[in-house]
Amino acid sequence: MWSPEGLDEVEAELLGPPEDLKGKDVLEIGAGAAQCARWLAAQGARPVALDLSHRQLQHALRIGGPFPLVCADAGALPFADGSFDLACSAYGALPFVADPVLVLREVRRVLRPGGRFVFSVTHPIRWAFPDEPGPEGLTVSASYFDRTPYVEQDDEGRAVYVEHHRTLGDRVRDVVAGGFRLVNLVEPEWPAWNTAEWGGWSPLRGNLIPGTAIFVCERD
Repeated sequence: MWSPEGLDEVEAELLGPPEDLKGKDVLEIGAGAAQCARWLAAQGARPVALDLSHRQLQHALRIGGPFPLVCADAGALPFADGSFDLACSAYGALPFVADPVLVLREVRRVLRPGGRFVFSVTHPIRWAFPDEPGPEGLTVSASYFDRTPYVEQDDEGRAVYVEHHRTLGDRVRDVVAGGFRLVNLVEPEWPAWNTAEWGGWSPLRGNLIPGTAIFVCERD
């Protein structure tokens, strides 16, 4: 699943037809509990699930799966050049780093020529609206162009959560600066069957403003 809208890879085929995934080496970046890697393994791919969070990987280990789990920084991937055919990231890593170009260059390095990297992030336009599912989430409350990171701190003033805002143009320039060719930009529409509300996600907002941006990139 690429996004809260419910866009499924079986339907979208952003990594390619499922039957073509068999035998492919795939890196999932910001894997969390490795849901994507688990699905990829079921298609016959050879995934590796990478995340900075040891706790998230503990969840992945508890759930289980026939693939390696790697605790590492997405900006310093511990793999040799040209190790993977594909890479993917569903809301992982890229929104949480100050230098996304560094991550993109690392992903390009570990991909083989012609390799594809697909990643999804919160659609940049959402930055201008309150993170509310109801009508209060439909009124612009901040500048879309304000790139000040969102930071949550603990009682001692240490950052415990940081999310960086990039405009849509920033993301496109990052992809190009990372050495990729952008082949598709997908903005999933909210489907009629999805009646769920979660955080700032809801049918009300989803039918009016995009919530997710999915970048499909290739290494020439």
